[in-house]
Amino acid sequence: MNARSEGMKIPWIYIVFVAAALIFGTVCNGQDYGGETPVAAAPPPAQDNCDGVFVSYAFDSREREYPFVKNVSAQAWAFSSLLTVINTGLFELKSWKVHVGFQHKELLVSTDGAVAVEGDGFPVKVGKNGTVLAGFPQSDLKTAIDTAGDFTQMAAQVKIKGTQFGVPTKSTPMPKTIKLLNDGYKCPAPTRYKTYMQMCCKRDPKYKPKNTTIKFMPRQYGDLSFSYDILSAFDNKYQAQVTIDNINPLGRLDHWNLTWEWMRNEFIYSMKGAYPRKKDPSECIYGPQGQYYKDFDFTTVLNCQKKPVISDLPTEMENDDKVGKLPYCCRNGSILPTIMNATKARSIFQLQVFKLPPDLNRTALYPPQNWKIEGTVNPTYKCGPPIRVDPSGFPDPSGTGMTSSAVASWQVTCNITRPKPKEAKCCVSFSAFNAESVIPCNTCSCGCQETSKCDAKAKALLLPSQALLVPFKDREKLAKEWHRIKHLGSMPKKLPCPDNCGMSVNWHLESNTETGWTARITLFNWGDIAFEDWFTAIEMKKNVANGYENVYSFNGTKLAQRNNTIFMQGLKGLNYLVGEVNGTNPDADPRVPGKQQTIISFVKKHTPKINVQAGDGYPSKVIFNGEECAIPTEFPKSHAAALKSHVGLLSAVLLALLTFLVLTDQLH
Repeated sequence: MNARSEGMKIPWIYIVFVAAALIFGTVCNGQDYGGETPVAAAPPPAQDNCDGVFVSYAFDSREREYPFVKNVSAQAWAFSSLLTVINTGLFELKSWKVHVGFQHKELLVSTDGAVAVEGDGFPVKVGKNGTVLAGFPQSDLKTAIDTAGDFTQMAAQVKIKGTQFGVPTKSTPMPKTIKLLNDGYKCPAPTRYKTYMQMCCKRDPKYKPKNTTIKFMPRQYGDLSFSYDILSAFDNKYQAQVTIDNINPLGRLDHWNLTWEWMRNEFIYSMKGAYPRKKDPSECIYGPQGQYYKDFDFTTVLNCQKKPVISDLPTEMENDDKVGKLPYCCRNGSILPTIMNATKARSIFQLQVFKLPPDLNRTALYPPQNWKIEGTVNPTYKCGPPIRVDPSGFPDPSGTGMTSSAVASWQVTCNITRPKPKEAKCCVSFSAFNAESVIPCNTCSCGCQETSKCDAKAKALLLPSQALLVPFKDREKLAKEWHRIKHLGSMPKKLPCPDNCGMSVNWHLESNTETGWTARITLFNWGDIAFEDWFTAIEMKKNVANGYENVYSFNGTKLAQRNNTIFMQGLKGLNYLVGEVNGTNPDADPRVPGKQQTIISFVKKHTPKINVQAGDGYPSKVIFNGEECAIPTEFPKSHAAALKSHVGLLSAVLLALLTFLVLTDQLH
């Protein structure tokens, strides 16, 4: 083994020295404007003593970009660098992933040899928190033992190009850190040089793979899972099946749109169970597809886009001989949680894909990258890269009980992300039996595009309860009158902006006694589209949900997986939340939202120490159709408490004034 190691080390070191000379010898050319002393080349990678995975990052060059500005923090620089991952250990590295801690507001334009995990295609805005790069097309790195020292199979190099900001002219913009993210490896802090950093990640001796019988990566757990299965393969085309599984009990999709990115000039010839939103053969005719398939009739091709948008078929096409007749297809884009309907928690479609050189081989199979799926009022999913898994099994169509395996399979795992401030799709308001004013939805809960006539940062105005029944544009008069009657102070000259949400939820504290308490939840649909088979979930603080007793007008249950969460859906015949409609007199009356409500009762036997009115009686999280709604940060105050606070403030002011007068009198 030592002889073999020494024999293959010489050419690799030679290559590294040459690469280092080429890379680091030109570092300064992109930074200066002539006349500066060249930066000395960093030492070559010291992977010789690494028994694991060797990772390095080498800064290449940068050049100032237009527009040229005097503000250093706003000046853009084009940069290039090289990330290298080498498997120097005894175990194959499957689906490698490396975190690069970019810190200069980088915008990645290309990563030749990898894909950005958190991106939807280039350019990828990284910001200051870095990004994760996953290997593509070479995602697995074999060992030297298994390849006789073939570095084309052992190592991967990623050529990174992008733009960065806020870097002084003579400094070298390096990442904060680099780190291998694969399970079973421990990485030290990288060794840093001026234009280079490196680390050796070693196998964790305590790590035990969950399944050692599989050839590829184990299947991952996530909120949503895609399976990309190759059912049949030929030299220039293949048949694939895409399966979407909803795993999260609170996840959901309505009217889903799926996008991905073809990385090797593939195109979709036909589909069953779904359809692309656009059919335009011109991209194939005038692209590399037309240059190779010169006698091909592209008018029959279904989609030639690099980033197709794919949607589910309507239910009436489920039994169509040409595009339907697939299990779990044609649901009009609805994927429900398993707690509602296990058979509707999955969606399937098939597609025939044509390939181009150099992939004209039935084993040259590559899945599309940069998967992204969206619904209407649904959660936002962040998807990882496809990972190769053991082939999926399917019941054989012969009916004999055999299991047929796919030619190859990949899994894409997606997880729900929490909405950023002012980017939600629904919002919550609070009210109570002991409070006259309603705490409305937060200002700009679902975003604000037009702020010239309203204040996007102002706190939402307190409202009378009847104001929740009318659209926001009809609330201004009610709010002004309420402020005048209740002496809530003068109205601001520039009123707060609306919440801009098409869906809102009101939580009203209905009663509070020694033995129990009740709340009323009301759903408002301010949009034009109705919600079919809707659901909402209420997450309570502490152990408050332990006192849950019943829901009366909805079908409610406390989730076993989440003890503090109450799941509710419409009863049979009441599972349709209609959209907003005109009032009785459209010329005079405001529009009326779709509305459904129920009472929820709780007992205090199991939660004796809670303070319902002080905040324990209000949810900490409200979810509608999988989307987490923006929620107020304060609770309704009783009239007595509000009056007490005003009196307390007045007393404090009078006391301060009296003290000032006494002190002033003593000074005279």
